[in-house]
Amino acid sequence: MKKYLEKLFESLSNKLSYLNEIEVQFSIPAVSEHGDYSTNAAMLLAKSLKKNPRAIASEIIDNLELDKNIIAKVELAGAGFINFFFHPDYTTKIISEILQKDDHFGKSNKFEGKRANVEFVSANPTGPLTVGHGRNAVIGDTLANLLESIGYDVDREYYFNNAGRQMRVLGESLKLRYLELFGDKIDFPADYYQGDYLIDIARKIKEEFGEKYRNEDPLNYFKQRAEYEIFEDIKNTLSRLKIEMKNFFNEHSLYENGNIQDVLNAFKDKNLSYDKDGAVWLKLSELGNENDKVIVKSTGEPTYRLPDIAYHMNKLERGYDLVVDLFGSDHNATYPDVIAGVNALGYDGSKIKVVIHQFVTITDGGEKVKMSTRKANFITLDELIDEVGPDVVRYFFIMRNVSSHLNFDIALAKKHNEENPVFYLQYAHARICSILRMTEEQNLAASQENLSLLSSEVEQSLIKKLHQFEDVILYSAESFEPNKLTSYLEETAALFHKFYTECRILGTEKNLAEARIALCESVKILLKNGLSILGLNAPEKM
Repeated sequence: MKKYLEKLFESLSNKLSYLNEIEVQFSIPAVSEHGDYSTNAAMLLAKSLKKNPRAIASEIIDNLELDKNIIAKVELAGAGFINFFFHPDYTTKIISEILQKDDHFGKSNKFEGKRANVEFVSANPTGPLTVGHGRNAVIGDTLANLLESIGYDVDREYYFNNAGRQMRVLGESLKLRYLELFGDKIDFPADYYQGDYLIDIARKIKEEFGEKYRNEDPLNYFKQRAEYEIFEDIKNTLSRLKIEMKNFFNEHSLYENGNIQDVLNAFKDKNLSYDKDGAVWLKLSELGNENDKVIVKSTGEPTYRLPDIAYHMNKLERGYDLVVDLFGSDHNATYPDVIAGVNALGYDGSKIKVVIHQFVTITDGGEKVKMSTRKANFITLDELIDEVGPDVVRYFFIMRNVSSHLNFDIALAKKHNEENPVFYLQYAHARICSILRMTEEQNLAASQENLSLLSSEVEQSLIKKLHQFEDVILYSAESFEPNKLTSYLEETAALFHKFYTECRILGTEKNLAEARIALCESVKILLKNGLSILGLNAPEKM
């Protein structure tokens, strides 16, 4: 429907050239009496044309070359809105399109041939994933699914650092836990890793090797073993959420390959860095940012900016057309420095899209939860999955805008009724499957021959909703807002439940019944495709 209007106005702009002055937008009116789609183009043009918007709207309507089999009516409303009413016979054709495309319905090839890199999670291997990492993981994977749905070839990437003090401390912490198992009296430092997950790893080592590593340097075997075991745990946790990474990129490789030094040399050659107080500073004030920042400390240790600039240059050198970074809100003030540095060295920083998400609070009926964890003073992502299931975890993490703080209500997540949006959505799919089983038993099958019989208000509302699916996927992907898709699917499920209540199938005249079965089939396909993008199951029974 929207595509038809866009093409209609594209043709009209050849006749009314002033339409090229604006980007004509079409929106769905809040009140159905105001049409299926509406545009405020006339009001946007009023100032430049110095004309009454209603007069402009009248001129636009008079020059539209309408197909009466597609557009039943056009109205001029209010201060200059143009409202479009689509012909029911045209809207019902979407059912045939859905049944034909099946699991490809909703996808587009707009970005076919383009490559995208989505970097997310990126937790260093020092402990299990927490619920904070969980929101990052689910948003990142869902964005990757969305980008794939609009044609991108997507690589999921995990960036980590297994060098530096935190990893040294991890190795030392594991060795101390190992020695404790042999009865050694250990004064465990407060700033070492406290979680019992290290005791679990230490037990494995003792069972496999006994006292073999009592005198081992913790920076050798213990550091490597801790990293391996924790990464295996991280991968298993992500797998429970249907998340599989293609690339694991080690920050340390940027030092080994000379990329860090190359960046430092490039900044120096371009006179974009200087030495002060024993540190190396980047002239960010000359690159559009407010203040210069340190990129190498007086100790010789780089700040995060330097490896991050080198890393993003590496990603762009790998030929990606889109580079997506997913960060928590603690990165909000820092990423502009990295993009400025990338641009300064001649790379196209506009290809980098940074998505900032807010943090998560776990509640139970409104009360903040401290789940008693054996893993340390945080709630692990595995514990949350154990508590409510992977589908609920995924859905709750993406059902709010990424820029909004998320209250994850355990009490709501456990409910198996319509209050729980995951249950509500999956139940709609399961209900359709049940209907189709019953109609098959009655020798009734979907038919596209009499779709014009689907003329009631509730049927037309549901059918018109189906038309929006591809646009919603495209918008959700391009705006990096997966919650737009969850909202749309919930609205579609609500319209289906209303249709089910008001429009009988069994006991209805056969032609109408089989047209309604075709509608049910199309909704089932749409819901399954939408749930698939969200990484959720589409159950046939509940």
